[in-house]
Amino acid sequence: MQIPRLHQDTIEEVKQRADIVDIVSERVVLRKRGKDFLGLCPFHNEKTPSFSVSPSKQMYYCFGCQAGGNAIKFMMELDKRSFAEVVLDLARRYQVPVQTLEPEQRQELQRQISERKQVYEILEVASRFYQHALWQPSGEAALLYLQQQRKLTDETIKHFELGYAPVGWDILYSYLVEDKRYPVQLLEKAGLIKPRSSKGAASLTEGRGYYDAFRNRLMIPIYDVTGKVIAFGGRTLGDEQPKYLNSPETEVFTKGRTLFGLHKAKEGISQSDQAVVVEGYFDAIALHAVGINNVVASLGTALSIEQVRLAMRYSDSKQLILNFDADKAGTIAAERAIGEVAELAYKGEVQLKILNIPDGKDADEYLLTHTSEDYRKLLADAPLWLDWQIDQITKDADLKVATDYQKVCQQMVKLLKNIDNTDTLSYYVSFCAEILSLGDTRLTPLRVENLLTQISAHNSQKGGVTYKSQNAAPLNRGWSNAQRENNTGKALNQIVREQSLLEQAEGLLLLIYLHCPEYRKNISETLETRDIQFSLSHHRFLWQQIIDIQLGNLSNTNYSAELISTLQDRYLEFPEEMQMISHLFHLSETDQKQIIRTPVQILRATLSMERVLREKRFRHFYELWQKTDPETEPERYQSYYQAFMTEKQQLRELDKQRCFNVGEF
Repeated sequence: MQIPRLHQDTIEEVKQRADIVDIVSERVVLRKRGKDFLGLCPFHNEKTPSFSVSPSKQMYYCFGCQAGGNAIKFMMELDKRSFAEVVLDLARRYQVPVQTLEPEQRQELQRQISERKQVYEILEVASRFYQHALWQPSGEAALLYLQQQRKLTDETIKHFELGYAPVGWDILYSYLVEDKRYPVQLLEKAGLIKPRSSKGAASLTEGRGYYDAFRNRLMIPIYDVTGKVIAFGGRTLGDEQPKYLNSPETEVFTKGRTLFGLHKAKEGISQSDQAVVVEGYFDAIALHAVGINNVVASLGTALSIEQVRLAMRYSDSKQLILNFDADKAGTIAAERAIGEVAELAYKGEVQLKILNIPDGKDADEYLLTHTSEDYRKLLADAPLWLDWQIDQITKDADLKVATDYQKVCQQMVKLLKNIDNTDTLSYYVSFCAEILSLGDTRLTPLRVENLLTQISAHNSQKGGVTYKSQNAAPLNRGWSNAQRENNTGKALNQIVREQSLLEQAEGLLLLIYLHCPEYRKNISETLETRDIQFSLSHHRFLWQQIIDIQLGNLSNTNYSAELISTLQDRYLEFPEEMQMISHLFHLSETDQKQIIRTPVQILRATLSMERVLREKRFRHFYELWQKTDPETEPERYQSYYQAFMTEKQQLRELDKQRCFNVGEF
């Protein structure tokens, strides 16, 4: 369906409701830094975080590549989608009523939004149905299983809203369709029923068109982070396969972007500054039941990077502990999860630890014979992922056998080659060398040298790119006359110096204007009094945008607060121009220090701008004077002379003010 033009009211409401931290943190692991958040930029490769997200301004900005904007622009740039597509997606996410400029298309979009809302409602009603069934005679077996085998209290069962899907083929179908009158199509979209045409269903449903997707199973509702039911996990009470059956992926449920229990664990993660990921539903439930409430489960699938970022959203230190089963399957799951998170862990964006419970037990089994404090100690003692990986590499190897030794060595190099931090690399190279030395300390230096040689060789094979500035080439290439070359070099240096001075002065003035509303009048009056304009085209463009916005908001008392936000919106209209000045919308630590003495800095910047302007005028009149014949045009000759001498005198006065009053750039 072609996306229609969206009404401005819809766009504005989406901008108001969409939270930049919420949206960016799904794709970038963010750390709290003062009032803002910091992470690695998703728009270019970097090792040191320079990507800043401001909750107060609802904007992001990268001090490395200068990418910046609001939540809408972030999704547009990262996903390569149109403005309307992103706004529509966010409207659905934040339940914003959609208005379009075409009534017939608006009706279709409203139908889709309404349909999604009904799916949520149907899932909630189904959850209550399953909960009710658990406490009926037909659910006795399921209830006893929870109470006796899982050792869960009634309070915990109700807290997690566990339920039971009755044995019959169409009991839920009859309840929702015939009693509650919900559309059959929406039940199917919610993943609660299946059409009779499905494999093996025709002979079992006695002529009905649909049958229940879950039958005779213990039902575990799955919630999104806001607490809405979006799916179910069903555990068999007999010998049916699979043992656990999850809802299919739907419009409201994606396995790889959902963590079981996160809606209940997010506060615990924030308080403990640590997230624990377990494999099974009952591992998470059992841990919550004993007061360990920073635990989520991975829905039985390989842990994805999206799930990691979901959990890390609530931890400042970004500490993540994977507690997967210690059996072969659990080890494979842990290694697969590490593969997803490794890049973040190498860069220090995630403090990754691995917990394998002794005797191969899972968390649920462990708590049957141990206390919550015992488990907390296991968490505290959990090894860092690199230590765990090294242990996995060496535990079944005989380093006295050449083939095993060579294999272990290769795996160690593969593991160590990605460590960027020099101190960390040094530590783990020494650690691995000690293991390879088999207790003979005399061999350790040799093993260290061998590992470093292999790591160096491996990294050099990856190659690299050598960057050269376009300005690095000789500016006077091909010139034969030495004097002319020298003069040209001086001229070019003068131009470069002026450009640098203007960039600093004009940029500082605009920075103060944008971020210090109380000085805006001062800046405007100073520019007008001194008859100064912005010389650089990108700064001139920004100033014109500010004037346009100001003229359009003369009666708006909130103009000052909305200025930067309004400017950000113009990214969509002038992407190339805005790219050059987007860094001014954000204050770096250096910028914050620079604008402390604001009145002085305003004077400093305007004096510098005026100096560059007068120096250009001086050169202009001087060149005209040199080209004029005093005998044929004596009046013009004298006029140009007076003009450049006036500018020269003004330059001297400006230099005095800049040097003695406010210093120079």
